[in-house]
Amino acid sequence: MSATETPSSTRTEKELIAASRTFAIESKAKSWAMLLGTLGVLAAFWAGAALLPYTALRLLSGVLAGLTIVRMFIVYHDYMHGAILRGSGAARAILYAYGILVMTPPRVWKETHNYHHANTAKIIGSHVGSYIMVTTGMWAKMSGRERFMYKAVRHPLTILFGYFTVFMLGMGVSPFLRSPKKNWDSALSLVFNWTMTALIIWKFGFVAFLLGYFVPLAVAMASGAYLFYAQHNFPEMNVQPRHEWSYGRAALESSSYMKMGAVMRWFTGNIGFHHVHHLNQQIPFYRLPEAMAAIPELQDPPTTSLGLSDILNCFKLKLWDPDAGKMVGYPEA
Repeated sequence: MSATETPSSTRTEKELIAASRTFAIESKAKSWAMLLGTLGVLAAFWAGAALLPYTALRLLSGVLAGLTIVRMFIVYHDYMHGAILRGSGAARAILYAYGILVMTPPRVWKETHNYHHANTAKIIGSHVGSYIMVTTGMWAKMSGRERFMYKAVRHPLTILFGYFTVFMLGMGVSPFLRSPKKNWDSALSLVFNWTMTALIIWKFGFVAFLLGYFVPLAVAMASGAYLFYAQHNFPEMNVQPRHEWSYGRAALESSSYMKMGAVMRWFTGNIGFHHVHHLNQQIPFYRLPEAMAAIPELQDPPTTSLGLSDILNCFKLKLWDPDAGKMVGYPEA
């Protein structure tokens, strides 16, 4: 049976993953075009943020640069998965430098993100590389301090200020303090960003730093932090008990499809097709829509969007209620 045929009965997880392998083949020419083309667009927007004559234009360019950083991150993300440009020394040099720039150092990113893929929607241990999630029963037994820390991690302001919280602290400071020798590139990333901040303010002033450096990174990191949150915290999400957990169910029931228009699909590198990505992380980001269109089992996923109501609905979800079989908010005092 080909991947485009409609099965007479639901395929097993193993069969579904096998069907997805048809799309886990990259075109190296296309991968390089995506990498270099995205770098070119990013350079143009970032130059505009630094050099345009009017503050409004610089701010707009900075926001667009930030969104392009998100797309560039997906290229980096796919390279780290081995989905594109595997074995290319040139790609490694470019993308490892990019990881340092955007405070997703390669060592800690690869370790935590691979763990995330292997443990999505497991209550115990799922917080590594993701946002911590507990059940209503676990919440009832938590201390006041534990509840405060849990709320802080999942708070919208933590995501909005992801530059400082999720990335500088979560990907930089914490991993380095935990294991300095192993996570030396976390320290390198921090030193690079702090040095750039000091140099730009010293040479060009605070406004130049704000518009030309901080805004692009802050927009990118807030966007990335929210995308990662909503991909695994949405109203239709299903969390399986650990003894019933399977990789395929976690992909199809615990990873969202985020509906977007063509422009935002470009800026986010198709990461909205997140259920497809979790089914097979070897599928290049530019083939994710193709895979979803061809495989019937991927065409009725749980969905969310970047609409305000969907964003608010996702932020309301805090705990997994196993009795209700859904994510719920915090219990009233």
